[in-house]
Amino acid sequence: MSRSRLVTNLSRGNHFLELLKCFGCKNQIALILALLLSGCMVGPNFRSPPPPKVKGYEEKPHLPAKTAHTSGPGGEAQVFLKNKDVPFLWWELFKSPSISKLIRRGLACNPSMAAANAALRVAQENLNVEIGNLLLPAVDAIGTAERQRFSALTIGQGSSEGFTFNLFSASVSASYTLDVFGGSRRQIESVAAQVDYQQYQVIATYLTLTSNIVTTAIAVANYKAQIEVTKELIREQQHLYDILNKQFYLGGVSKAAVLTQLTLLEQTRATLPPLEKNLSMSKHALTALVGTFPDEELPKLELDKLKLPKEIPVSLPSNLVRQRPDVMAAEATMHAACAQIGVATANLLPNITLSGSYGYINTALKNLFTPQNVVWNILATVTQPVFHGGALLAQRRANIAAFQQAEALYRQTVLQAFQNVADVLRALETDARALKSQVIAENAAQRALQVTMDQYRLGGASYIDLLNTQQQYQSVRINRIKAQALRYADTAALFQALGGGWWQKPSCVKNCI
Repeated sequence: MSRSRLVTNLSRGNHFLELLKCFGCKNQIALILALLLSGCMVGPNFRSPPPPKVKGYEEKPHLPAKTAHTSGPGGEAQVFLKNKDVPFLWWELFKSPSISKLIRRGLACNPSMAAANAALRVAQENLNVEIGNLLLPAVDAIGTAERQRFSALTIGQGSSEGFTFNLFSASVSASYTLDVFGGSRRQIESVAAQVDYQQYQVIATYLTLTSNIVTTAIAVANYKAQIEVTKELIREQQHLYDILNKQFYLGGVSKAAVLTQLTLLEQTRATLPPLEKNLSMSKHALTALVGTFPDEELPKLELDKLKLPKEIPVSLPSNLVRQRPDVMAAEATMHAACAQIGVATANLLPNITLSGSYGYINTALKNLFTPQNVVWNILATVTQPVFHGGALLAQRRANIAAFQQAEALYRQTVLQAFQNVADVLRALETDARALKSQVIAENAAQRALQVTMDQYRLGGASYIDLLNTQQQYQSVRINRIKAQALRYADTAALFQALGGGWWQKPSCVKNCI
C-alpha cells in the first residue's frame, strides 16, 4: 500500500480513537473529540485511473514471434515472450562482467542517486511535519519572570502613588483545531502523495542511471570497434600506397593512380579523429555516470564479447502503467492535486479550535506552586469565513483546474509510455533484419575485395576497380559494426521502456532504490 493511501486510511477516525486511548482519555470529552475527528472528509476521494483497454503495443500485422538471425556476434534471434516481466538485474543478460561492475559503482557513487534519495527523505520529513502540526495537539510549557511598577492611575484611582513588585508564572498551554470536515487530513493526504511521487522519482533515477550506463558502455565498445577497423583499413591502404609508389618509380603505373590512392588513404585517416573524439566523450560520460572523474580507468569493453539477450520479456499492456515509474509519478501528482480540492473545500466551512492553559502565578517564586495560585482557562473558537473577496472560491477553482491539468499530463505520460515500448519493439525487429543484411553485405564485399586484389596483381582488374571495391568494403564493415551495436542498445532501451523490473527487487536489496 502506498504511503498516501495508508495515511488516508489511518486518518479516517479509528487511528485517533486509539491514540486517545493511549493517553488514557476515557471521559466524555475524549469520546466527543474522537467522534469529531472521525467526521467526513469533504472533496473527492482519489481513485487510481483504470489501465487502458489495450490488447497490444502495435497495430496489425503484429510483431513476429522472434527476430531474424544471422552469423557472427550479435546475430542471434530474439524471441518475444509475451506476458513476462523484465528481470530486476536485466543488465546481467548481456553477460558482461564489465557492465555489471560499472552499474554497481554507479549505484554506489553517482550523485544523482544520492540526491534523489535525499529528496525522498525531505518529502518524508515534510509529511511528518504535517502530521505533527495538523493531527496532534500543540502543547507548550511556558515560564515567565517579570518585575514591573504599577500605578493606581491606570485604573482610575486618584492616588498617584505606585508600587513595584515581581510576578512569576508557570503554565502549560494546549491548542487543537478539530478536523471536522477533513481539511487537515486532505492536506496530509496531499503531502503523502508527494512522498509517493518522490519515491517513484528515486526509481526513475535508478532506471535512467542503469540504462544510461549500459547504453554508454555499448557506445564505448562501438567506437572502439570502429576505430580498430578504421586503423586496419588504414594499414591496408598504406601498404597498397607503398606498392603503387614503387610501381610508379618503375614506370608501372601513372602518377594519377598514386595520388588517387593517397587521397583515399587520407580520407580514411580523416575519419579516425572524429571516432577517437566520440570514444573519449563516451568514456568521459561513462565515468560521470559511475561517479568518478575522467582520469579513472574504466573496465575493458569489447563489442564482440557482449551477449545479446535471446529471450525478450514483453509485459502485458495493462501492467505497463503500474510498472513505469514516470506513469506512477504522474498518478501521484494527480492524487496530490485531488486532495488539494478537499483542502480548498474545507477552507470554506467553519473552523473549530480548542485551546486552554493551566498553571500557577504569584509574586514570590518560593510560593508559586500552591493551590491558591492556580490559574486556568478554556477557549473554544469557531471561525466561519464570510467575505474574502472571492479568494477562497477562486482557490478551489484553481485546485480543480490543477487536478484537471495533472489528469491530462497523466494521460499524456501513459501515451508516451506505450509509444516508447512500441518504438523499441519495432526497432528490435528491424535491427535484426538490418544486421542480417549488413553481415551478408560485409561477407560479399570481403570476397569481392579479395577477388579484385588477386585480379589486380595478375593484371586482370584495373586500379579503379580495386579502388571502388576498397571503398565499398570499408563502408559496409563500419555499417555492420553500427548495426551490431544498435541491437544491443535497443535491447537495453526496451528493458528501460518496460520499467526495468524494479517491482521484482528481492528483499535483500530493498533499500537500493
